[in-house]
Formats: sequence, structure tokens, C-alpha cells
Amino acid sequence: MTQPWIEIDGRRIGEGHAPYVIAELSANHNGKLETAMRIIEEAKKAGADAVKLQTYRPDTITLDCDTDDFKIKGGLWDGRTLYELYEEAHMPWEWHQPLFEHARKLGITIFSSPFDPTAVDLLEELGAPAYKIASFEAVDLPLIEYVAKTGKPMIISTGMADADEIQEAIDAAHDAGCKQLAILHCVSGYPAPPEDYNLHTIPDMRERFGLVTGLSDHTIDNTTAIASVALGASLIEKHFTLDRNGGGPDDSFSLEPSELAALCRDVKTAWQALGQVDYGRKSSEQGSAQFRRSLYFVKSLKAGDLITKDAVRIVRPGYGVPPSFLNKILGVKVVKDVRACSPVHKADVGIAE
Repeated sequence: MTQPWIEIDGRRIGEGHAPYVIAELSANHNGKLETAMRIIEEAKKAGADAVKLQTYRPDTITLDCDTDDFKIKGGLWDGRTLYELYEEAHMPWEWHQPLFEHARKLGITIFSSPFDPTAVDLLEELGAPAYKIASFEAVDLPLIEYVAKTGKPMIISTGMADADEIQEAIDAAHDAGCKQLAILHCVSGYPAPPEDYNLHTIPDMRERFGLVTGLSDHTIDNTTAIASVALGASLIEKHFTLDRNGGGPDDSFSLEPSELAALCRDVKTAWQALGQVDYGRKSSEQGSAQFRRSLYFVKSLKAGDLITKDAVRIVRPGYGVPPSFLNKILGVKVVKDVRACSPVHKADVGIAE
């Protein structure tokens, strides 16, 4: 089964539609509601289609333990416990309603990634138009099933998941009633190097799973995201912040406002440039056609004279017959008087136009 599009908040996403850009707010609020509000405002100004939150509490995502299992080793958050990280990074649940109201007032779609059923319940109360399953939760089939039962569109990020695990997540969503499902190719590195992305996976995912497919991009610029559009990505998700040097858990690998604006512009330009298979002359080429080469008389001839090699040349502009006619007219008599520096026309040699 091929699913050519999904629809979120009245916006169709998929083949034949401009890429859908999601600005991921994540932990970039840095503990301030007003910062989260400003991020939504800047996402709207930049042209993003949606802004996305993350809905969890530290106790709904991990345990308050400091044993080795719960300590982060290496990377941005080396040495911290999971509980400490999520305590700092999580968005207080009482912020959700004002943030949803603010986004709706601005006219930008807002939804979230829930990390347990209680988060889904909260988001349902707020009327979330869609749900995103984070890469780390793609193996949480009960969560996927719970989200599917809302009847809302679902996006599943596939970082770290192999093909079998992706299929299991898709099956769980469909079996629980999800009718509109999209998947995102993702590399769960923070940041992730472009060479890890293997973007040729995107067309394979589209064919293998038959779903609207996009990219969750953790590289530090826009090149990978723009390139993904040429390979069929219909959704682009990037982390977004006001200041990459803000010191928050996700700031360092997030886009700043000018970069998000460039992304929104450039992915749409890339999509428009793809167009369709078309070998015809384009509208922008009409004025240039005169500068193609064609056949011109370089000697004046009387009716009945033979056209010899020294009587015609292939030159610019392009008002005469194409150069391919040269051998057809050499040795042929002109049927009327012609002047030097005039274009060769079919009628000059008795060929019907």
C-alpha cells in the first residue's frame, strides 16, 4: 500500500506538495516560558510550517538512579544522570496550554512528541493535531499503539532502528488504527556528521514501506536537509533555538532564526526545481531562443540560383532554419530572390512551412 500524503492541521504533506518544515523546540526553552514563546514567534517568522514540543517529565521517561546504567558516558552530556538531564530539559506541563494558545494565535501549527500515555492524554486535552514518536521511542510499541488510537496523524522517527524494527513500529501503528502515518530517516547523533546520513536510504524507505518519508536532521547546517528533498523527503525536522551559544542541552546543534529562514526558503526552492520530466522549451528560455544558431544567407541570390557552400553560414541569431538543414539545401535552387544577411526559410527553397 502506498500512502502519497498525510494531512496535519489542513496542510497536505507528501509527493506533489512543498516540503513540510518542523521547528523542534526541544529543550531550547532553557527553563524559561518566555524563551519558549519567543522560539515559537521566530519559527513563524522564519516560515516553518510547525513547531514541535517534547512532552515528558523526568519520572515518566527514566528512574531517579545514579548507578552506571543511568549515567551518560561521552558526548554532550557526559557524566550526567538521565534523571538530571531530563529534569533540566523537560518542559513543565503547565506551559503546554499557553504555548498551544500562543502558537494558534500566531497561526503556526503546534504539536508534540509524547513519551508516555499520560503525555498523550494531556496533548489530547489541548487538541494536538498530530503526534511525533521520537527515535528512542520507536521501539515502544505500546506507546505507538496508544497514540494510534487517538486517530490523529503520526510521524515516527527511525534513528537507531533497523528495517525490521521500523516495520514493527509501522505495523503497530496501523493495527491500532492509525490511518495517516509518516516516517523520518534519522541519525541519533547530537550533532550527527553528514556522512552518517546515507541519504539514499530515503528513496529506499519510500519504496520499502510505502509511506510519506522525511528527514530528522541533526547536522549543524542545512546542506543535508536540502539534499534530502532531491531524494524525496517530504518533511524536514530541525532543532531550533534563539542562540546556539545559549548553553542549553540542545542549543549547540540547533539552527538559529536566520538559518531556519534559509532552510524554509531553500527546501522549497529545491522542491520547485525538481519539477517533472520535461524536455520542452521553458518559459524563461523564450527570450533566449533568438541567440541559438541557424542558417543565414551570406550572399544575395536570384530566383533559380543554386545554394552553394559559400552562400550560407551557420551563425547566431536563430531566426533561420536549424543548422541540421544545411545538407538539405546545398545544391538546391532558391525559388525567389534572397538578400545577404537574411535568414534561410523553408519557403526560400520551396519547402512548405
